[in-house]
Amino acid sequence: MMNDLGGFAAESKPNRSASLDPMDWTDLRALGHRMMDDMIDRLAGAADGPVWRPMPDQVRATLRGDLTPAASAAAAYEEFQELVAPYATGNTHPRFNGWVHGGGNAVGMLADLLAAGLNANLGGRDHAPIEVERQVIRWSAAMLGLPPETSGLLVTGTSIANFIAVLVARTQAIGPAVRRDGIGGARLTAYCSAGAHACLPRAMDMAGFGADALRMVATTPDRRVDLAALADAVARDRASGARPFLVAGTAGSVDTGAIDDLAALAAFCRDEGLWFHVDAAFGAFAACSPRLRPLLAGIEQADSVAFDFHKLGQVPYDAGCILVRDPAALLAAFAQDAAYLRSEAQGLAGNAPWPCDLGPDLSRGFRALKVWMTLKVHGADGLGRVAEQCCAVAKALATRIAEEPALELLAPVPLNIVCFRSPEASDTATRALVVDLQESGVAAPSTTVIDGRLAIRAAIVNHRTTVADADILVDAVLARLRA
Repeated sequence: MMNDLGGFAAESKPNRSASLDPMDWTDLRALGHRMMDDMIDRLAGAADGPVWRPMPDQVRATLRGDLTPAASAAAAYEEFQELVAPYATGNTHPRFNGWVHGGGNAVGMLADLLAAGLNANLGGRDHAPIEVERQVIRWSAAMLGLPPETSGLLVTGTSIANFIAVLVARTQAIGPAVRRDGIGGARLTAYCSAGAHACLPRAMDMAGFGADALRMVATTPDRRVDLAALADAVARDRASGARPFLVAGTAGSVDTGAIDDLAALAAFCRDEGLWFHVDAAFGAFAACSPRLRPLLAGIEQADSVAFDFHKLGQVPYDAGCILVRDPAALLAAFAQDAAYLRSEAQGLAGNAPWPCDLGPDLSRGFRALKVWMTLKVHGADGLGRVAEQCCAVAKALATRIAEEPALELLAPVPLNIVCFRSPEASDTATRALVVDLQESGVAAPSTTVIDGRLAIRAAIVNHRTTVADADILVDAVLARLRA
């Protein structure tokens, strides 16, 4: 019988079998407890076993197979245990030192379970999860010395946070009309250290300027941006008719951990009328340590700061953050007035402005809860101690390398990243040595290039890593050099 209900009979009732909830929750409850116990055991024994293991061809082939018929939750979990868990990245292990991946924490893991249970959309509306995120933003601003009215969002990571900063700075430079008309023929140029992260040129690309509009400025011997070279680059661009609009300082370069002179950059941007952004992906957490905080002097003057909680902050992936000093600037770059998004003064449609007015996402998960619970349980001072410990392990590793005639340091160690190699080994041999370390499961460093030479790069970003783990890495490198 056709009617005005889209062709379905008015008297039809929902089919209970279409629900994804179980008829009896007993088995699922037991499985959930088993999953939680298994994951807690995994974290408790994070140092046990290999750091990483190569995935067998058969496992990879299975994971690339077609969708199979529906199975029980228990059967799906068995496949997870067999095919997925043994072949994870390994960054919970204390000797995963290759990339800047934090080790996560148990409370944050449990918070992800809570967040998934609530299944909240943090794009908008009036509900407590949005207030949790706003509180995390206020805590983050206070941590870095930014004013209480600072606005911001939790995002997937610093790559997106940097992209948002570029868009905000673009809107401030051109005006609100840029959102309607585009950048047109505007020759806007931005500036950062030659050691800055590759996501910055990508952000310029995605913003429509083109990667070449980002000037990669030379660095000094300590790998900080050369302020004189920066001033020259800005002056040359202005003389050619371009419009400089943004300087991105680096607080912890991805290769060596170098920190630009942020106070000098802030003064330069103020004098030149430029937006001052800081990429502090992992370096931001030096602010939580009284001993390390002076390294970030000047970050409190930034117009915007991007950083990750999932690095030295030890929150499970993913949890990045963008902070913008002027809330109006963030709103000007993203706020919309679509009728279906319009908020009201009361009811569920209240609580404006919504997070979707501050960034590109309308659908947003409750990633703030794992940050909030990590900070509630461990405190900013606890994360500061983690940052101190990681830096102390890096210093100990650098000292050990300096004492070994077969090894040499390739860069200073201002924070938690150590770059070294054998002066006798070729680049090819060095690369093969690193792959062998990874495949053996003993340790997982990575490589980078320092002054044209391939380096073994150890980034200490895990609260579980100790000096003993650093010594195991050096011993393993030396054993392979002697073999």
